[in-house]
Amino acid sequence: MSEHQSLVNVSENTDLGKVEIAPEVIEVITGIAASEVEGLSSMRGNFATGVVERFGGVSHSKGVKVELTEEGILIDLHVVLNFGVSIPEIAQKLQSNIRQSLKNMTGLEIAEINVHVVGIQMDHQDTQNE
Repeated sequence: MSEHQSLVNVSENTDLGKVEIAPEVIEVITGIAASEVEGLSSMRGNFATGVVERFGGVSHSKGVKVELTEEGILIDLHVVLNFGVSIPEIAQKLQSNIRQSLKNMTGLEIAEINVHVVGIQMDHQDTQNE
């Protein structure tokens, strides 16, 4: 399996040239758009994003996978939601906000945005007496 993904062409060839967007840019926009949705606790990353965060970095593409297929652009989002929220409602808000952000910033139409809820974050209220 190749780590290299092709670029997404977002303009017709003109006298000025062409515009292409790397899948990593789509991942970052998706991650930022998802973090704007109320009810999202965190995104589920992999080992590499964990290492980046331990060294003080921020991985905006954490929990986001972009695939370029013949059907179009497919996005898989792995999220942890807050306890007590409506999972279908938050998932729909995530899909809507991501689709709108990508449309506004890139002009791209997304074929699928799949939301995978991989955990629920319980409240961390202090139950000890002071």
